[in-house]
Amino acid sequence: QEQLVESGGGLVQAGGSLRLSCAASGRAFTGIAMGWFRQAPGKEREFVASITWSGSITRYADSVKGRFTISRDNAQSTQISVFLEMNSLKPDDTAVYYCTRAGGTTPFGPWGQGTRVTVSS
Repeated sequence: QEQLVESGGGLVQAGGSLRLSCAASGRAFTGIAMGWFRQAPGKEREFVASITWSGSITRYADSVKGRFTISRDNAQSTQISVFLEMNSLKPDDTAVYYCTRAGGTTPFGPWGQGTRVTVSS
């Protein structure tokens, strides 16, 4: 059974940094692009960043370009890690962050429990 487990969230002051991790397992991820999405309180879930299997192509939402960096470690085809390095955090970045399979800016699911990021001003 496919599992996605996000971690690394927390409370940080504006201007600070966090590194999110996603452990994905339970299926073959060879050739699969992955992405990070977030859902702020009272808002729809939105695209943050995505990365192809090889890592050669990355995409970012305009709101995070230049501040966030997505990367991945394809240690095994059935166990991979996806990371989101977040710098210069802003209160608007406050949300629950999720990783999942993605195609460009489109999430394919499934969804994990997410990891909460709170940025204080």
